[in-house]
Amino acid sequence: MNIARVALLALLSAGAGSASLAQVAAPPAATSSLFEAASNRKPAETVASGPGVVSSADVRASEAGAAMLRRGGSAADAAAATAIALTVVEPQSSGLGGGAFVLTHEAKGGRVTALDGRETAPAGATPERFLGPDGKPLPFREAVVSGRSVGVPGLVAVLAELHARQGRLPWAMLFEPAIALAADGIVVTPRLARIIAARREVLAASGAAAVFLNADGTPKKAGDRIVQPALAATLRAVAAGGPAAFYGGEVGAAISAAVAAAPRGPNSLTAADLSGYRVVQRTPLCFPYRQWRVCSMPPPSAGGYALAQMLAVMARHDVAKLGRDNALSWHLFAEAGRLAQADRAAWGADPGFAPVPVDGLTDPAYLAARAALVRPERAMPAVASGHPPGAPAAPAQVAGGGSGTSHVSAADAAGNVVSLTSTIESIFGSGQVAAGFFLNNELTDFDLAPVRADGRPAPNRVEPGKRPRSSMTPVLLYGPDGRLVAAIGAAGGATIIPQVAKTIIGIVDWKLPVEEAIALPMLFATPERVAVERGSRLEPMLATLKALGHNAVAADLPTKTNALVRDGSGWRGAGDARSEGQAVAARGRVRETR
Repeated sequence: MNIARVALLALLSAGAGSASLAQVAAPPAATSSLFEAASNRKPAETVASGPGVVSSADVRASEAGAAMLRRGGSAADAAAATAIALTVVEPQSSGLGGGAFVLTHEAKGGRVTALDGRETAPAGATPERFLGPDGKPLPFREAVVSGRSVGVPGLVAVLAELHARQGRLPWAMLFEPAIALAADGIVVTPRLARIIAARREVLAASGAAAVFLNADGTPKKAGDRIVQPALAATLRAVAAGGPAAFYGGEVGAAISAAVAAAPRGPNSLTAADLSGYRVVQRTPLCFPYRQWRVCSMPPPSAGGYALAQMLAVMARHDVAKLGRDNALSWHLFAEAGRLAQADRAAWGADPGFAPVPVDGLTDPAYLAARAALVRPERAMPAVASGHPPGAPAAPAQVAGGGSGTSHVSAADAAGNVVSLTSTIESIFGSGQVAAGFFLNNELTDFDLAPVRADGRPAPNRVEPGKRPRSSMTPVLLYGPDGRLVAAIGAAGGATIIPQVAKTIIGIVDWKLPVEEAIALPMLFATPERVAVERGSRLEPMLATLKALGHNAVAADLPTKTNALVRDGSGWRGAGDARSEGQAVAARGRVRETR
């Protein structure tokens, strides 16, 4: 009998999902269904410890990864199985129809590798892709729910590359838990039920209406069971045929057909686009934080260099002494976020198509100059992007973004670790379904207007084969002795960066256990506004933040972080108690090899 099948079907589920910047700025009543905490869990209830641990946004997905560890699999096997299972249990946030960034630490030699599985624009995509008949950019939601927004998915390719490099188990075995979940059904959790209700109209128009809605069109409720036979068939095909079965054959044809039939056509994502997709190995972006070392993703992710800027600001101040309950600590954090978001928006693009001054953005002198703008006694009256060494004459323009995103942290007993962030961009992606899974709307991470206000081409405009800017920030954290200490990541669009930053600060400066570092309240700052998590210990600090000059408000914010921290000879993993994240440990294992 399938071991994973027995274990997984016995578990209750967790869903997840985050919201876009537009949603964060919207009135809370309009978006609380996407942000509301799934339960009243305590942070300790999300924890698991052992020599091998997996943390993800859903306990069933974490169990899928832990099952691989029990069979003698590596962290790479565990992370891949978890990401595949998230397609089934967290369809609104990640899956086969999206992409991912992956950081790995190899115990032997300590090498860090960065794999770029970001989606790419089809060959037929032009800079005018998101312009309407009047020559103006389409409204963002119209651009999202269309075939124009779908990029060539990269998740399957990057998981195959990860497995080829560091996997121990057969490829097909990684799919067994997900196939069981899709074929036998999953229980709808409170979080997923709220998201289904909030996206009812999108789901009704998609090819998945029969899965997520009842026959009368009403949304499935918490406690209902949903079965996904089309997705199970796709998973079986890719398990048996590898990436070629996804990027070609019936699955590839279904992707092309779904894009062609999608609204706001004509739309095209061809067989050549699919077969031509390639994973890119990039140089990890590593930088210091105090005596520690942080490694994250380089462009096309803006997350790594924005995180470097936030931490450079915090490193100039003794936040350890100030403490986590001091409004001054969070004032500094807000100022750091304002600077980081300005540069994230200004300079991010695909380095294969536009000059991205990543060396300048992480240059110690530049970071020091940006950090010197911050004053403990007063908020900066205005924040603009800087001009790092090697930058073009003028910055890019700001693009929007969504956050149908998820993170997986996995470690095995040998000390190998994977930090993987995957996405389909918005909640339920583009709303288009192919072969049982949702297709991304990643191309709306490009600037919808191809020309800036000054008449110059936007560096982050759509172009064939190009990868859109991202905020995904998978992290590997190394201690002063050079030893790997933690794997961290989050979901939530541009809010990913402060979620990861506060977790690092909690671990490094405030010496918190991983679950308490994740549970730190959320603060998200843009150059114009500071939002603090409603109902958190930060809300009483609003008056102080306003007195310091911040345009500060309380808001419902995405909180969906998953992390592992070294715990003696093993690992301690946790999820965000405000979401439905959960860590699972591999306590025993069954020896199985290729």
